[in-house]
Amino acid sequence: MSRLISRLVLIVVVLLVGIQFVPYGREHPNPPVTGEPSWDSPQTKALFDRACADCHSHNTKWPWYASIAPASWLVTHDVLEGREHFNVSAWGTQDHNEGEDAADELEEGEMPLAIYMPLHPEAKLTDEERKQLIAGLRATFDEEEEEEDAHSAK
Repeated sequence: MSRLISRLVLIVVVLLVGIQFVPYGREHPNPPVTGEPSWDSPQTKALFDRACADCHSHNTKWPWYASIAPASWLVTHDVLEGREHFNVSAWGTQDHNEGEDAADELEEGEMPLAIYMPLHPEAKLTDEERKQLIAGLRATFDEEEEEEDAHSAK
């Protein structure tokens, strides 16, 4: 029995070392900021930066485990997907900014992702902070939509 356990441990170690050579997730690009919304207040931006920016901006703080597979695969995937759906650092240059949905997802508890929270306690908002961020996001992105509508009407 101990021989079987030893072999299983060896196989797991070999697999863990082997997957470190898979290239996905080892690079951590933070492209330059090309645009940013007109935040309704510095507090909204600060709360957003604290709770959302790691996945929804080009200002990602990559943790140490983002360099070790398989965690690196998940972290890279989540950041790239988050940026694709809603990225405040490329504001005005993406087809799908979905700013109007940000407050709804936060209000419904869909964001931040549950898997993100245990290793990022700074992203946990109090009920009051959550309400402030939701109101600030609505104010920020409703203004953005109104400006876009005014420009397209001209």
